[in-house]
Amino acid sequence: MGVGFDADAAALAVEELLRPFGSSERAERGQRYLKSDLEFFGVIVPDLRRVVKEAVKGYPGLDHQAAVAWAVALWRKPVFERRAAAVEILHMTGKQLRAGDLGTVETLIRDARTWALVDPLAGDVAGGIALRDPSAWPLIDAWATDEDFWVRRSALLALLPGIRARRPDLGRFERYAALMLAEKEFFIRKALGWVLREISKRDPRWVADWTARHAAVISGVTFREAVRRLPAEDADRLRALRAGGDDSPAFPQSVLPAPESMERKAAWRTGRGRSAR
Repeated sequence: MGVGFDADAAALAVEELLRPFGSSERAERGQRYLKSDLEFFGVIVPDLRRVVKEAVKGYPGLDHQAAVAWAVALWRKPVFERRAAAVEILHMTGKQLRAGDLGTVETLIRDARTWALVDPLAGDVAGGIALRDPSAWPLIDAWATDEDFWVRRSALLALLPGIRARRPDLGRFERYAALMLAEKEFFIRKALGWVLREISKRDPRWVADWTARHAAVISGVTFREAVRRLPAEDADRLRALRAGGDDSPAFPQSVLPAPESMERKAAWRTGRGRSAR
């Protein structure tokens, strides 16, 4: 559908469909909550997703180039709901996206300036691309050292689809974390904890070991997220270690550190990557 598809007209059509679902009260509240300079219509997420889903259905032959062009056209106007719709289109058509589209995604991330747009662009779109097309990782690796903290945060969140698909890239997380442990930026500290929390849902032992090794240097928000889903015994032991109230090693030396092995990868695929405790 690349030929003859008018991305600007399609973007305007989505805007016109969204407006009736808006509320001035919600718009003011959303703008204040996100501390954003964008215009807001005040559309709730379920309504926005329903509108976008119906709009995408209206173009059954929508191809890769048209989907990206549509998203970019929606993004041009500084309206939160238009930009959120752009993210939804990229997510809904994500299976067509490949590493070559990460440049566009990065441009949107740099322009987003709010977690409400950055997080789905990174965690759903960029991470989904990397899960399907491993050649995307060199660019995402470069994000981990970018001057823009939203871009650095995006490198971390791009790991989430692999974790949820039972294909965690633990080595890459460790490399990213090593670069960011000293970060003072809240959104980086929170992202580190978020990724650890997601890993702990299937591999609490790995997260407990990693947290024990870094308990003295990670931020409070990272630590709280890391232990949130751990077994109570492990979480309590880590809290004691962090507080300096336990002179003994928090975990047996045999599991500190435990390099990823073929057995660990197999455990993730079968859902058995859990603590034996």
